[in-house]
Amino acid sequence: MRVGENVGLLIRAVSSFYYVDTGDGILPCRARGRLRLDGTDPLPGDRVFWQPDSDHEGYGILLSILPRHNCFVRPAAANLDRIVFVASEARPRTEPYLIDSLSAVAVRAECKFLLCLNKADLDPADKLYTVYETAGIEVLRTSAETGSGLAELRDRLKGQISVFTGNSGVGKTSLLNRLLPGLESPTAAVSEKHGRGRHTTRHTELYRLPDGGWVADSPGFAALELKLLGDFSLDNLSDCFPEFPKKQCRFPDCRHNREPSCAVRDAVCSGAIAETRYRSYLRMLNEIKN
Repeated sequence: MRVGENVGLLIRAVSSFYYVDTGDGILPCRARGRLRLDGTDPLPGDRVFWQPDSDHEGYGILLSILPRHNCFVRPAAANLDRIVFVASEARPRTEPYLIDSLSAVAVRAECKFLLCLNKADLDPADKLYTVYETAGIEVLRTSAETGSGLAELRDRLKGQISVFTGNSGVGKTSLLNRLLPGLESPTAAVSEKHGRGRHTTRHTELYRLPDGGWVADSPGFAALELKLLGDFSLDNLSDCFPEFPKKQCRFPDCRHNREPSCAVRDAVCSGAIAETRYRSYLRMLNEIKN
C-alpha cells in the first residue's frame, strides 16, 4: 500500500459511481482510468484500494481491486462466503433447475450454499425440502410474512458476506426487510395473471447486519445461461452434485449418461438420487457439450 491509499469494502456499484465502506462511512468513488481500461469490473464484495479525491471534497478515487476469493456474474458479486437461494412452492413456484444450477456454481466457487424455502406459511415445500436435504444441501424454511425461520437465517448469515438470489417474486427483498428493520426496500405483488414476480431490485447492494457480516439483495430472474455462471466442463460437472457416488462407476471417465454400469444412474433408479437433480445434471451436461 502506498502513502494516501486506504482499503475499503465495495458495497454498491451504480452507473459510474462505486460506493465504498471505509470504516468511517460510505464514500462515493469514481474509478481510476487505468482500472476502467484493464477490463476489471468492480463488484460488491470487492476489497478495494481508494484515496481521497483532492479535486472533489467528499468523494474518492477507486485505485485497484485486491485479489478475489471468488467472483460471480449472477448474482453480480465477489468474495462471497454464502449464496442464499430463496425459493418457493407457492406463487411463483421455483423451477428446480434454477436451484441446481446455482448450487453447482457455489460448489465450483468454494462458496457455501443455503436453500431458503420461503413462503412456508402458504406451502411448506415438503418435496423440495426432502430432495435437497437428501442431496446433502443445507435447507431452511422461512416466512417473511410470519417471521418463521428468521432467527435461524440470521444465525447462518452472522459474520459472513452473503447474497440473496432466486427468481423474481419469491420474497428475497421481503426477507431482507425483516432482517434489517428500517430498510423498507420496495416490493411488488406476484402477478395474478402470469403467476410471476415483478422485478423491484435493480442492482446488487451489500447491507451491514446488526450481528456482524454483510448481506445483499440482487435482481431476480426467470432463467439462467449456464455459460455465464461458472467454469464448468464435462470432467468437473458431476463433482458439483455432492450426492453423486464418486469413483464407483465401471469407467473412470463416466459421464453418467448412457454408459453401462453407472453408479449414478443406478442410484437414480433406486431413489437414492432425486430424478429432478439428475435431469438438471443432464441438462447442464448437454449445454456444456453444445
